[in-house]
Amino acid sequence: MWRRTYLILLLIRVYFALCPSYIHPDEHFQGLEVFAGQILSYPSQLPWEFTSERPIRSIFPLWPVYAVPIGLLKWFYTETGTESPPPELVYYVVRGAMFLLSFVLEDWAVHELVPLPRHRRVAVVLVASSYVTWTYQTHTFSNSLETLLVAWGLVLIQRIVDNKRRSSLFSCAVLSFISIAGVFNRITFPAFLAIPGLQLLPHFWRKPLSLLSFLGFGLLFFCIAILADTTFYRPSASFWDVLRSPIITPLNNLIYNTDSSNLALHGLHPHYHHFLVNLPQLLGPVLVAIVLSMCNLRAIPPWLKNPRAASALSATAMLSIFPHQEPRFLIPCVPLLLSCLHIRKSRLFMVAWVLFNAVFGFLMGVYHQGGVVPTQLAVPSIISATAEMWHNQIAEPQPLSATVIWWKTYSPPLWLLGDNSSLPLDLDIETRDLMGKPGPEMINELEKLVPSCRSKRKGAKEAKTPGSRQPDAVFLVAPKSVTFLDQFAAPQNSESSFELHEVWTYKQHLSLDDLDFDTDGILPTLRRVIGRRGLGVWLAQRPGCD
Repeated sequence: MWRRTYLILLLIRVYFALCPSYIHPDEHFQGLEVFAGQILSYPSQLPWEFTSERPIRSIFPLWPVYAVPIGLLKWFYTETGTESPPPELVYYVVRGAMFLLSFVLEDWAVHELVPLPRHRRVAVVLVASSYVTWTYQTHTFSNSLETLLVAWGLVLIQRIVDNKRRSSLFSCAVLSFISIAGVFNRITFPAFLAIPGLQLLPHFWRKPLSLLSFLGFGLLFFCIAILADTTFYRPSASFWDVLRSPIITPLNNLIYNTDSSNLALHGLHPHYHHFLVNLPQLLGPVLVAIVLSMCNLRAIPPWLKNPRAASALSATAMLSIFPHQEPRFLIPCVPLLLSCLHIRKSRLFMVAWVLFNAVFGFLMGVYHQGGVVPTQLAVPSIISATAEMWHNQIAEPQPLSATVIWWKTYSPPLWLLGDNSSLPLDLDIETRDLMGKPGPEMINELEKLVPSCRSKRKGAKEAKTPGSRQPDAVFLVAPKSVTFLDQFAAPQNSESSFELHEVWTYKQHLSLDDLDFDTDGILPTLRRVIGRRGLGVWLAQRPGCD
């Protein structure tokens, strides 16, 4: 029965892995945006983490996860005579790779960490049925990679400690690689292995060769990571330049995050936020079951004393010291705590667990900013289809410049635009991300860009002055739940100097940033956001233009 349940949950995980939801900008801009621009020469905009004077993101742990599949796709298309793969294929191949990493490495680690077969079956099913596994773990987060590294760090610690006859030199060497990759991936990684790692001290005392293997290979991997980062950020750097002024990204990251003024830019939270807000959001009924089991007993339950629970709870306590706290920082805790819980058969718990994961699974895995990726992939085709009639009105075909304004959405990844080589028109697309600017400010910027009627612009190629930034077409991408745009929708009777013509819609999109309970009330806000869900693309034109 449990095998059948696990296979069904595996199919659910595949479904969510292929759904284009968008949980947080870091899943694109701290990985795919970097490598797609570098390897495929797609348009890209590196985030500040990679462009600051002291870069805080390492390329070392990201390269095998993102660069290898993208590089293999490029090689395959080059061998078949095609310049580059379409961005949609790249996106789903990388998401598929994240699913495989989760399916193979995460489930395997849980299988090894839970010793008793009866408890193991429950743990594997619980982890496989969590919406965090379906969504966060199949997205391209550094936190998702951290989850795998933490889990396998605990597996190797367990293997080394259990093997009392041998020095486990190979396991120590692999553990050193995981430790270096984990630290260079996220500086929060040591918090998860600090307490469980204390088990290694007696083993290292009895087997000095194990300590030598761990430290020696750790130093080797540390040097390789520094070399990879330094040559990435300074492509012309020689070996001696690397020795004189190496770029140590974890150190830069630590210096940045210990400055409270820097953290204030990303949002400050109270120190109890991880325990009282983020963990309940990730675990739901399981956290209630954990708390009740601790309250009903005079002593701490035995299953909370194992290394997995110690890793999760101690890491949560350590991360609570920092005032900037997001749910994804605790993703590694989810499989660790779920694998600890010993649940008696309870219909109430099962119903609550299924409903909790179904609601959050569809919210975070399908609808949350779900239209950004499909819309950005479709933008070149939308512009090309809209502009075909314009080119019929112009004697000589010419490159088409278009400005696409994104408003009240997460930042659109530029690499998803691709190279547009397969389109019939030569497009020059400029993307402007206005994020959450007030409506009047967005409208003022839009009015400045909207060109005059195409029927009056025949021969516009000759009329344009060199260096002119006036686009041929302006498009607006925004959630349909924003009622502010209704007054500009065509046909409209306002005195506005432009009107919006809807040309494309993606229905599976919800913007939680558009919730305004204080002003509109709870029910009206939910009716608006859910009832008018979707992401729309509008063509902005002067009134009377065809």
